[in-house]
Amino acid sequence: MTVGIELGLAEGGAPALLDLEELLATRLLVQGNSGCGKSHLLRRLLERSAPWVQQAVIDPEGDFTSLAERFGHLVIDAAAHTEAELTLAGDRARRHRVSVVLDLEGLDQDGQLRRAAAFLNGLFDAPREHWTPLLVVVDEAQLFAPSGAVEVAEDARRAALGAMTNLMCRGRKRGLAGVIATQRLAKLAKNVAAEASNFLMGRTFLDIDMARAADLLGMERRQAEMFRDLARGHFMALGPALSRRPLAVRVGAVETESRGAGPSLTPLPEVPLADARAVILAAPPPEAPRPPRRIPAAPPPDILAQLAAARPAAPAEAPPPLDPEALAAHQRRLEAVMRAVLAEEDSAYRPVPVLYQDFLVRCRIQALSGPPPDLGAFRRMLAVGKAAVPEEVAAQPEWAEAQALAAPLPEDLQGVFLLLAAAALAGAPCPGDAAIARAYGTRSVGRARRALGFIEEAGLVVCRPNAAGRRIVAVVGVGWETAAGDVEA
Repeated sequence: MTVGIELGLAEGGAPALLDLEELLATRLLVQGNSGCGKSHLLRRLLERSAPWVQQAVIDPEGDFTSLAERFGHLVIDAAAHTEAELTLAGDRARRHRVSVVLDLEGLDQDGQLRRAAAFLNGLFDAPREHWTPLLVVVDEAQLFAPSGAVEVAEDARRAALGAMTNLMCRGRKRGLAGVIATQRLAKLAKNVAAEASNFLMGRTFLDIDMARAADLLGMERRQAEMFRDLARGHFMALGPALSRRPLAVRVGAVETESRGAGPSLTPLPEVPLADARAVILAAPPPEAPRPPRRIPAAPPPDILAQLAAARPAAPAEAPPPLDPEALAAHQRRLEAVMRAVLAEEDSAYRPVPVLYQDFLVRCRIQALSGPPPDLGAFRRMLAVGKAAVPEEVAAQPEWAEAQALAAPLPEDLQGVFLLLAAAALAGAPCPGDAAIARAYGTRSVGRARRALGFIEEAGLVVCRPNAAGRRIVAVVGVGWETAAGDVEA
C-alpha cells in the first residue's frame, strides 16, 4: 500500500505528494534560512503522517508540543529526566509504538545534546523484534550534528554527533527514518547530510549555501540565485519520495499552532513612562532570589523500590558482619547473576538502565542477602562482564592494578580497556574490532576504533602494527603487551 502525504500545491496547482513508504527508506533533509517556513513544513508533514506511522520529534524550542492535544503525542520534558531515564524512555517508546515529542526547551546547549543523544540511542538500540517504522524528526539539526567545533563539552558533542550519525547512516535497517531540518548546510556535519536522498530547499541567501543547494538538486550554478527569491513557505523539492525533477512546492496549512511563531508589530505606549531612568535603573530589592529557569518534576517512583518497601520491616538490630569467606561467596553469586544477564541475546547492546533492572530482578529471584550493588557498582561489574576476563587472569595479583588503571576512564570505556588489559596480561592475541565493539556496547566497528583511539589518547595504551600488519596493544606503565591479532577477527 502506497501512502501519499499532501504537503501542499506544486506548480500548476496540482497536489504536491510525498510517498511515505519511500521516505521511510530514503530519509529527508530540509534546509532554509530562519523564517523560511521549515518548522511549518515539518508540522504539516507530522500532522498528515500521524495516522500512518509512529513519530518521534527532537524539539529544541518546544514548538511541537501542541501535537499532543490534537494527535495524542506523548510530550517528554527532557529537563525533568536524567540521561539514563531518557534512554529507557526511547526503548519503551519503540516497544509500545507511542509517538513522542522530546521537549528540550529550558536546557542549555550542553544539556540538549546529552539528553537528545540519550533518547536517540534508546530508539536506535531497541531489540530487533521492535524495529517497526518510526519517523524521527530533528529540528535545528545543526545543533546536534555540527560540522565543526562548538562551545560545548567535547563528550557531549561526540555523543550527539554519534547518535545523529547512527540515525541517518544505520537507522534504515532498524526502521528509523530521519527527517532533519537545518538553517545552513555548511553548519551540518557532512556525513549526516549526505545520507538523505530527498531534499526540500527553502529561501537561502549566502552564496555557499545556494551553491550547495543547487548541487544537491542537480541544478546548474547559474540557477542558484533563484533560492533568494523563494517566498516564505515555498520550497524546491527533489528525491524519490517527492519528485524525480526539481519541483516548486508551496506548503499547505496546518491544524495545530506553533509556540515559536514570529513576533508581530505592537504599538508603543501612547503615554511615555514618567521618570524612566529611575524605574529602569532602580536598585534590585535586597536578597531577591533569582527565579529558576525551570523546576524539574520529581522523578517517577521506582516500582521495585515500592515493592521492597512494602515488605515487613526487619528487626532494628544490625546484621552481623560477614566473614571474608561469606563476602567472597556473595561476590561470586553476584558475578554469576551478571553472567546470566550477559548471556541473553543482544544483552551487550541494551541500555545500562534496562540491564540494571534485569540484574535486580534476578538478584531477588536468587534471594541474595544484603543490599544489591548501586548503579555505579553495577556499571563497574558490567564493564568486567563485557570484557569476558578469564578467571585465571582475574585471579592474578596484577589484575587489581589493571582495574585501578581503568578507573579514570568513562564507564562505557572501562570494559574496552579491561578487555585489552586481560589479553595483554595473558599474552593473548589482541582482540579484533568486533570484540572491542561488543565490550563497548555497540555493533559499529567504527565506534569501536574511535573508542580504542580515545583510550590511546588518554595515555593508557599504545597501539602498533607488526610486520604483517596485525595489531599489537601495550598497556602503558606496566609492560604488558598482547600478541599480534587480526583486527577483522
